[in-house]
Amino acid sequence: MCDIKPTGLMKKENILLWGLVLLFAVLMSIPFIVPHCGILALFGIVPLLCMERVADMTGKKRIWIYHYSAFVLWNAITTFWVCNATVGGGLFAIFANAFQMSLIFGLFRISKRKFKGALPYIFLMVAWIAWERFYFDAEISWPWLVLGNSFARTTWAIQWYEFTGALGGSLWIWACNLGLFGLLVSISDGSVSGWNGKAKAAAAGGIITVFAAPLIISGFVGRQYADAMDAQDQLPVTIVQPNIDPYNKFQAMTQAQQNGLFLSHAEKALEKRLADSSAGPMLLIAPETFTNDIICGNYPRSRTWKGFVSFLQKYPGVNLLFGASAYDYINSPEAPSHTARNIGKDLWVESHNSALIMDGTARTEIFHKSKLVVAVEMTPYPALFCKIDDLLGGVMGRCVGQEEVSLLHVRDGAEVIPIGCAVCYESVYGEYYTDYIRKGARAMTIITNDAWWGDTPGYRQHLSYASLRAIETRRAIARCANTGISAIISPSGEILQPTPWWEPAVIESSIPLRDDITFYVSHGDITGRVCTFLFILLLLALIVRFRTR
Repeated sequence: MCDIKPTGLMKKENILLWGLVLLFAVLMSIPFIVPHCGILALFGIVPLLCMERVADMTGKKRIWIYHYSAFVLWNAITTFWVCNATVGGGLFAIFANAFQMSLIFGLFRISKRKFKGALPYIFLMVAWIAWERFYFDAEISWPWLVLGNSFARTTWAIQWYEFTGALGGSLWIWACNLGLFGLLVSISDGSVSGWNGKAKAAAAGGIITVFAAPLIISGFVGRQYADAMDAQDQLPVTIVQPNIDPYNKFQAMTQAQQNGLFLSHAEKALEKRLADSSAGPMLLIAPETFTNDIICGNYPRSRTWKGFVSFLQKYPGVNLLFGASAYDYINSPEAPSHTARNIGKDLWVESHNSALIMDGTARTEIFHKSKLVVAVEMTPYPALFCKIDDLLGGVMGRCVGQEEVSLLHVRDGAEVIPIGCAVCYESVYGEYYTDYIRKGARAMTIITNDAWWGDTPGYRQHLSYASLRAIETRRAIARCANTGISAIISPSGEILQPTPWWEPAVIESSIPLRDDITFYVSHGDITGRVCTFLFILLLLALIVRFRTR
């Protein structure tokens, strides 16, 4: 018999397969770009699963081309804006992240050779979530498109993240997609007609429950935090968005001029405190990497630091939190670390992306950002890649972060308020972020500089991820961005007083101070740990089946 298909039939099959690929990419991208569309993710993976089934049934070869293309399109549509900061880094993020997703999907296809029924799809679900969890701790990490992040702009539906974190959302998305896909398969192959009434009712009830139960639970949980911003203990905050173009930062303005711009906005906002000697502690916030003249352990060498001390002496009780490029200078005949750069005879420097808090007494605390952006801020596997970077002339960032998070403290006399400060990219890492709360942070701040991406969905996505962290920890957030969007985020994830993009702005508000601990903060990412455990078990079972007949 001849197995060659008519050209017209092959063309129709290709159109169908590529149409399903495109539909998947569009449905999964919209929740990250368009507000209040997270629900689309609950059935957005179905076209990809249908594509794989149709390709199998029609005897298509090289199916990896279809699923890898689907993941490339999804990554490109949602994170193309990274190319505005670095074209090479943006393309690498798109294609490398899609490649990892495609590997997970390819592993699922391999599992279908030995697992039957629903088991390969369960394997796909737990493998994907295990990979997402691993990605949070990997040396080269880009967890921007964790499935649970789809609901970052649909927070009314995920108030239960305080129990599961964002990976609970990933599990929900997979459960809904697999349930719907299973029903479609049963309808297409005619097996539904053989079900009795109870089986049909159970199937329909199960799918409805998987879709609706989390939404109902979210409504009940969210009511508890409707008035969370009105807590008795409050910390007054003033957020200054100076709006300085980072691409032209020192060509257009000196650091002294930038300091003057920031202090002029702050002075107007603090005028009322001069007449109120009993105002209590207050937090004034400037964005990430506001200055680059901080020497760790020798702050008086910084003109910015000295100017801030002089300014704050007029405002007792005001604490200033600001971002800085900070440096450690080390005298050593040999390199003290792989990341140190030589700047002279026996003189080396290590750099940090830091957050500092200080007041008029010159008391200063510093925190070094730990979750650093690969290549731009840090060199992964420094023992190897720093040597390569030296040969290339030192083109990669070599910032050094802290081993673990530490708190900063707002002080006014004997009153001390512990707070956390997540610097930019750190706000993407849910379980890492909970360390601030476990160490006693009563409120959170985020300082960032999102101007590198231009007026794209990137800075809006980054803002929305702060809502996830607020829900997971039930801590209000004061967010300061250099060019926007700065905002107050409530413990229920609501974004309050958002500033315009690329305009100077000042926010004057208060954030509640809380001491309660959520289940997610207390117990960590149980969803990720359980899925990782199940993935390892199923992977071992798969290996055993391949090694035995």
